[in-house]
Amino acid sequence: MTSPAISKSAAASHPSSASNQRSSSRFARIGSIARWTLAVLACLWLSLCTAVGPLYWDFETGTIAHWNWANTAIFIGSFIIYIGIILGCVRFAELGRALPAKLSARLHEAVQQFFAHAETVESQHMADDDGTRKRAARFHISRQQIATGTARALLFCNRWLIRGTNRFWKLLLVFFVGWLWIPTTLLAAFGADVRSQIREFSWAWNQWTGLKQPYIGFFSFVPMDIYPTAHYMWPSNPTYLTDQHNIVLTLIYGATASFSRYVTGSNDAGIVVLAALQMLFAVFCCAAAAHRFLNRPWLSATDTADAGSTAGAGASATPPQAGGLARFLILLFFMVCPLAVFSTISLTKSPLFAFSFVWWFSIWYELTQTWRPAAAWHLRKPRKNRSADSVPSSVVQSVVKLPRHSFIAFIVSTSVMLISAKYAWYIIALQIVLAIIADRRRWATYVAALLIPTVLIHGGIAYAISSNMIIGGDPIESRGVQLQMIARVAQRNPDGISQEALENLSPVFNKDQMADAYSQQDADPVKSSGIQSKKVSYKWRTVTPDDMANFNKAWLDIVKDNPVIAFDALMAKCFGYFNVTDQPYVSMGYYVTSDYVQKSSVWIKSYNHDWREHIAGFAKSWGWIPVLGWPTHGNFYVVLTLLIGAAEVIRRRWLTLMTHMPLLLLMGVMITAPANNFERHMLPVAFAFGFVVLTYWRESRAELAAVQSQD
Repeated sequence: MTSPAISKSAAASHPSSASNQRSSSRFARIGSIARWTLAVLACLWLSLCTAVGPLYWDFETGTIAHWNWANTAIFIGSFIIYIGIILGCVRFAELGRALPAKLSARLHEAVQQFFAHAETVESQHMADDDGTRKRAARFHISRQQIATGTARALLFCNRWLIRGTNRFWKLLLVFFVGWLWIPTTLLAAFGADVRSQIREFSWAWNQWTGLKQPYIGFFSFVPMDIYPTAHYMWPSNPTYLTDQHNIVLTLIYGATASFSRYVTGSNDAGIVVLAALQMLFAVFCCAAAAHRFLNRPWLSATDTADAGSTAGAGASATPPQAGGLARFLILLFFMVCPLAVFSTISLTKSPLFAFSFVWWFSIWYELTQTWRPAAAWHLRKPRKNRSADSVPSSVVQSVVKLPRHSFIAFIVSTSVMLISAKYAWYIIALQIVLAIIADRRRWATYVAALLIPTVLIHGGIAYAISSNMIIGGDPIESRGVQLQMIARVAQRNPDGISQEALENLSPVFNKDQMADAYSQQDADPVKSSGIQSKKVSYKWRTVTPDDMANFNKAWLDIVKDNPVIAFDALMAKCFGYFNVTDQPYVSMGYYVTSDYVQKSSVWIKSYNHDWREHIAGFAKSWGWIPVLGWPTHGNFYVVLTLLIGAAEVIRRRWLTLMTHMPLLLLMGVMITAPANNFERHMLPVAFAFGFVVLTYWRESRAELAAVQSQD
């Protein structure tokens, strides 16, 4: 043990070392404060979204100005719960338990006392009835036998759950069998989007075959007027295909429906085929993702002993494969939750993106599990004085490039994401930068699997738009927040719009029609979307790029003059994504029983019509049950994912956070989406949630074991 005198003399002889230690300690404290600040801010945001729910459920008069003591109580209570969940996650990573030591011990003691008391009472009761203690003794023996039998049954179920899902083909079979009833009894689920895509392709096909059709004109009404897309974006030569719903999907859906009409006389057969193919794609994606997260196939049986050399803190602290409980809960979500069940056959872009995303997300997990810091990269190739046998096989495997099948999967999943959601390229672009910074030695993998598909697909679509082969999406689609703010002011305080702001706004929007069309849940009516009779608030026929240049100035002036109403518009449009008590504005069950399915289809509507209503009604009723219904909604998984992300920040799991960054970006997409609590926007987060929890548990066990080994 070093004496204080020696320590002081050592510090005096090395003043720079002491200074460096103080500086390092200071930076550590600042970093800790910054991380906890981010966690507190996340809790404040979630608490605010929870507290304002009762205000905005009153569609007519709800406003933040009516905030009262009840909202304050909800805010404080929510904050305590949310920060408590983060603290529990952090404590679990540090100590292996979520509750404080004394509370955990008292809870355990109380449970033991309860069962001991119950056993004593029942034993005495039996002894009194029989007049002897023999039956009581037999009772104790039977209790032990029951406990032993229960334990054996649980071990049996655990063993067979692992055996039944420890291979990719087994998981593929589980998902296929578990979901087979969906396309066979419900056939397909769809809404207005797929109908618009089919209509677009039909008009384009008519043009290609020489049929003359109306184009630009005040009395003409073509597919591009439905969304609508500003006429200034239309080329002079008639073009009917747009990138409004992603041009690749429009071509696939439209061509399939056209072939179906040619063969059967209606779109229905083609729609059913598309839904079945999407279900098969979902089976493949979910099985592949589950296989990577549950089984970690890159760790062979011979590498189990050396598994601690992979994935940072070491996988040896946790079993190489997930246990039966994790498998059961993850599979239960996909088999039972309406979010996953209805998404398998819902022909709208978000489910397709979500299934490809969870596949893509699992490949990132494989990449991080086989990531090596630069200091360990020398182990990839043995030096001259080190034989290959002296290097642990798991280390060698952990630093080589992705296996061919994973590399191909990386490319394909990236491509499907790009063709199914426009915002995918923003997510992928950020991931390219983060991945090359964190894992620059595998830069070629990221260039080939991320950059090249993005350039080819996104660049190709951009070229098709610039060359007037197709029409791009209207920029007004991304201005939902601004539209809602202006429309709410126009409805609630029309005199609060200055003359200058009105002059800048008028060439783009009709103020009175905006006020009439305003719905706090959805920005689509304000931008005149839909084929039905609508208020022409957005002047898409006459607006010009020069007019749009003044739109932002008008919006800024209106917000400055009406800050409370503008804040109401923002919160009312997005609070539901982060409020577990809020019911979805549009659930996934909508696509199962929409009028397009149940009324407008040719023969699909006659196939199990009542069964569809029953299934969708059951899911809706389940979702309305307090607490028990929360797991059926996307916002439940969004909130918990954000809290786990905050715990990861506090634990400084930067590599894992790099792979989870897309989940945070998707939450930003939700805020800017046209509608509030639109469940299809939350599907990627919900599908990845179980794997996020499993990752956090594994890394916590590994960190705890590493600390214990040092002690």
